[in-house]
Amino acid sequence: MTHTENLETAATDIYWMRQALMQAAEAAQLGEVPVGAVAVWEGHIIGIGYNRKESDLDPTAHAEMIALRQAAATLKNWRLIGVTLYCTLEPCPMCAGAMIQGRLQRLVYGAADTRFGADGTIVDVLSPPAFNHQVSVTRGILADEAGALLQQFFRDLRQNRTNPEE
Repeated sequence: MTHTENLETAATDIYWMRQALMQAAEAAQLGEVPVGAVAVWEGHIIGIGYNRKESDLDPTAHAEMIALRQAAATLKNWRLIGVTLYCTLEPCPMCAGAMIQGRLQRLVYGAADTRFGADGTIVDVLSPPAFNHQVSVTRGILADEAGALLQQFFRDLRQNRTNPEE
């Protein structure tokens, strides 16, 4: 890849990650952990998601799972060939497994997840060579912004628990 291609890829990744960050902000407004995801195919968003575990009372309602389901429905195929998923947070083992099962081409994420990260932070689900599919991964795109959104959310949550009258 040439230097120009690297710059174009970086600019594209930043653009789509900003879209994922908007989804994360939407989650925060609903009182959900602010994680957002967008699935992109041929330069178009084909799936969007933000965490909805609390709203849907569903332990699988992670941003990534919602975006992957929408992408598969849009493509009318569970095989997500040529799809890139942009997510504000490193995926958990469930989401990483769904990416492998769906044959996702590429994952781009922001912040590392120090509690559930499945791209090597806690466990490494995405790169064992024994799997029949490997997801290409780009890490750390707008990680500071994604991390700051999460930190502010949990800071506010703790503050509201200690000051219930406010």
